[in-house]
Amino acid sequence: MKQPFKNLLGQLMFLAGFDELLLRNAAVVVAFHRVHDTFDPSGLTISPDTFERHCAFFKQHFDVVPLRDLVDKMHEGVRLDHHLAITFDDGYLDNYENAAPVLEKLSLPATFFVVTQFMGSDGVPWWDVNQGVRHPWMTWDHVRSLKRMGFDVGAHTRTHVDLGAVSERVAKEEILGARLELQNELAGPVDLFAYPYGRRRNLDNRGRDLVKAIGFRCCCSSFGGINVSGGDPFQLRRVPISPWYATPQQFGLEVAFRRSELLLEVG
Repeated sequence: MKQPFKNLLGQLMFLAGFDELLLRNAAVVVAFHRVHDTFDPSGLTISPDTFERHCAFFKQHFDVVPLRDLVDKMHEGVRLDHHLAITFDDGYLDNYENAAPVLEKLSLPATFFVVTQFMGSDGVPWWDVNQGVRHPWMTWDHVRSLKRMGFDVGAHTRTHVDLGAVSERVAKEEILGARLELQNELAGPVDLFAYPYGRRRNLDNRGRDLVKAIGFRCCCSSFGGINVSGGDPFQLRRVPISPWYATPQQFGLEVAFRRSELLLEVG
């Protein structure tokens, strides 16, 4: 299906209110990485204008809640209904400079998952090395400022290691170390966790058991899909937002399609 048609169909679906039916008893968690105007063939970056359009769409058509509230509802067995939570991965400086002002302007909550050893460093991760670029990281002062602004901060390991490919000892050091470092820097508890990479092969029961034992209350993936009432907060699905979504309406349509596919599978 071509993008212009998807955009039109998405507009019509939300105008007609079909989203209320398709997204009933469900929640969507979206994931962003970078928000700036630099061209990025990897798909990890969207422009500030595109980010604001997505956020305005979220606010108009969803009940946007903090991720921790969504996790609480899942732990308590409370019904989900048209909820959406906004998250960011890694800890790029543009999250603070470009994304946070938009979120504040629209009064939207968000959770920032940071790689603790990247904060305040000059390190360049392999995916940026491959693109021949360097995008600066937030400092710990930036992270603390986000916390003071009312945003949540979660852990994304210490060095962005693939937890599905390392030993249990290394996985524990990465998960526990990130939590302790964050709690020390923020002077408060940290109990939200997102897997680096977040594809199915990067997650396993061993890792989830470690995350639970260390004291986190959720595990976020990045392989798409929606979350339904009665779901497991340690198997939270997230929808990565990239330039592949030409418009927020296309995003809405894709999410609704995933919900309808799930209903057919269950039925």
